[in-house]
Parts: sequence; C-alpha cells; structure tokens
Amino acid sequence: MGLGLGGKEACQHVVSFLIGATLTTALLVFLGSDRLGVGLSTISSSWGSTRTQLPALAGTGSPPAQVANNTPAPAAGGAAAPTAATHGQESEFAGLAELLPKVATDDGTVIITSVNEAFARPNSLLDLFRESFRAGEGIEHLLDHVLVVAVDDMAFAHCTAMHPHCYLLQVQSNMNLSSAKAFMSEAYVELVWTKLSLQQRVLELGYSFLFTDVDIVWLRNPFWHISVFADMTTSSDVFRGDAGSLDNLPNTGFYYVRATDRAVEMLRRWRAARARFPPNHEQAIFNEIKGELAGDLGVRIRFLDTARFGGFCQIYHSDMGGACTMHANCCFGLSNKLHDLRDVLGQWRNYTGLTPEEKKTRKFTWKNPAKCGTPDKKDWSIDP
Repeated sequence: MGLGLGGKEACQHVVSFLIGATLTTALLVFLGSDRLGVGLSTISSSWGSTRTQLPALAGTGSPPAQVANNTPAPAAGGAAAPTAATHGQESEFAGLAELLPKVATDDGTVIITSVNEAFARPNSLLDLFRESFRAGEGIEHLLDHVLVVAVDDMAFAHCTAMHPHCYLLQVQSNMNLSSAKAFMSEAYVELVWTKLSLQQRVLELGYSFLFTDVDIVWLRNPFWHISVFADMTTSSDVFRGDAGSLDNLPNTGFYYVRATDRAVEMLRRWRAARARFPPNHEQAIFNEIKGELAGDLGVRIRFLDTARFGGFCQIYHSDMGGACTMHANCCFGLSNKLHDLRDVLGQWRNYTGLTPEEKKTRKFTWKNPAKCGTPDKKDWSIDP
C-alpha cells in the first residue's frame, strides 16, 4: 500500500478517523446550543401530537429548529419542563393540558387566537381568518394547529361549529365580553391581560406558541421568518430596519414565544408590570419594559419587518410578493375591519391567480385601505 500500512493496521486507522469525526460533529452540535446538553431540535415533516419533554435550566433558552418543508419552527428540544399545576391553575385553565397535545405540532408549537361572540359569529372575523389560511400559499395545513380561545359561551358555540380546536376561557369579570370592544375600554384591557395569563400557562406546560389577533389574515407561512435564536419574535408597529434593535416599536397582536424557563419568567414579569403602569394594555407595557427584559433577564427579542408583516396603521405600498400577514390595526369598527380585510384577500387572490411570468412584469403593491388606517381616519385613540 502507498502509505505502508498493513490491512489490520489500516483498519485501525480508519476506525480512529471515524471516531474522531463523530466526536467533532457531536462537539459542533453541543456548541451550537446555548443550553447545556441540549442541541438543536429537528422538525418532523409529519404532524402528529406526540412530543418529547427535555429538561430545562432556569434562565436559559435554546434556539428553535430551522424551518423546513414549509412547516413551523416550533419549540426547541430544550423546551420548558412542564410544571405541576396548582389547584388554582387547574381550575382556571381546566382542560387546557389535555387539549394542547391535540393541537400542537410534533415539536410542540401551538398557534393561538382569541375571539368573543362578535368576532366568532358566522361571516365575522373568525370566518375570514380561517378563509385566509385556505387562500394563502401552502398554509391551509396550519389550521390543524390553531387553538381558538373563546372568552364567552356564544363565541365557544360558534367556534365549535366551524373549527376542531376551541377552548373556553373562563374570564372572571362582571363585564359583558361578547360585543366588540373599544380600544382601551375596561373590558378591552381586561381581555388582553387575560390572554397573557393563558399564554403563560401554555409555556409552563412545555409548549411554544404563536399568538395572532383574529383580525389578521395569513398569506404565507410566517414561521420562515421566526428567528432561530430569539426567545420572542414580534411584529412591529414601527420597524427601523434592524430586527434586533429595541428602538423598534412592537405590535403584540402577532408574536412567537419559545417554551423555555426564561420565557415563562418573561411572561410573569410582563404581567406583574401591569401594576406599575395602570391603566394600560399589554402592548404599551411591553414596550416600556422590553429593555429591562433584555438587560436583566437576558431575553432575546427580534422584530418582524412591516414589509412582510403589514398593517393598516400606516399607508403601505409593500410588495405582495413578500407579504406574510396583514393586520387590520388602526381601524375602528368591526364592519370596517371586515370590509378592508376582505379587500385584502380579494387583492391577494387576484395576485396569486397571475402566472409567474405576469408576476415578473412589475411590482404588485397593496392598495390603501378604504375604511381603515388612512390619514383622515387615523387616530391614536381608535381600536388597533
């Protein structure tokens, strides 16, 4: 042999080489994780309900898996370990622990939206929300992983008539929560904070979540744009070009949180901060404390570009070719939201009906909304 090795000696060298290569690969995987003993999780192409719980270290987090095959980037293998529910949690969120495995992806991500009776009734926002998944580009399968949280009995009844995964959240309130609520009304503020309580419990049970307001239409898979290394990835009211900059203004109508112990603590501190800034809604308070969460707790926050995750708050002329979602924010009145979101889906269907050659001829941009968000209608006191 050219190297002067006998057959047995050559075999030993080959074995040594293979062992060394294997150890090197294992070391790279280890270094790629920021949680001791936990590597990057893989994403299954199937959508079963089983998942493996792995231990977590307090105050740390590991990055979620990369997106593949048009599927979500769910919780990393180092998800927050499920906690034993107290009696109060069991009664407040009865049945949630049993429902989540039926909704979650294989890797443990749940898409959550919430509705009251006004939003859930036929031909209202929940119908339009679900329609957008069917009209969207390869995202209809994600409906199987949407948990619709109803905040009143009639909303729950409407939901169960159209959607397989509905959860009735028992809201402790003497207010009527069934009708559409004005922005910053007492009932509106109570609802958005109740939403955080349920989301914290979802994380405690070991599941990551993507929360989406029901007045958002989905057009493409947003998980392609969820940051691999962030604890929280949120949409923006104002995006300044740098996804990691805390100078961006968040919009918590659409955000993803990975199931880690650090994320649970983030939700706990976020909820506790309500007492420091009364009265206010959760988005404004998150904006106030985002620096504290990043500095004191080490939370990694990423912001989504408004060119892809748009809304009615500003005149927008972004390209349909890159759009993922459209949010009927800065819009007063349920009928106005429905009108302009239906128009968005109409524009989208016209665009997706074009041939690839036709799409290349020019840039296709969104029209200004007719009833929402235009300068003559914009007012910071209106419903976002």
